[in-house]
Amino acid sequence: MCLGIPGEIVEILPDRPDLARVNVSGVRRAINVGLLEADPPRPGDWVLIHVGFALSKIDEEEAAAVSRYLEELGQAYTDEIDALSQSMIE
Repeated sequence: MCLGIPGEIVEILPDRPDLARVNVSGVRRAINVGLLEADPPRPGDWVLIHVGFALSKIDEEEAAAVSRYLEELGQAYTDEIDALSQSMIE
């Protein structure tokens, strides 16, 4: 199962403006934010992430609601977080 998971933008990588470091449930990884070029995210913004790409910006309340729902899924969410923790986008 592939999930869209919320993450908070921690920083935009200075030498790669198409990449941002995000925090997803304590896991920090670089993701591609190029799909959001019309409304680029900034540190503190929340985004919905799927396969290493930020698909849309969401507000903090929606991020919390999605996170609660995903945590209720149990193993599928755990598997997604494990995959994220092992991924590398450079």
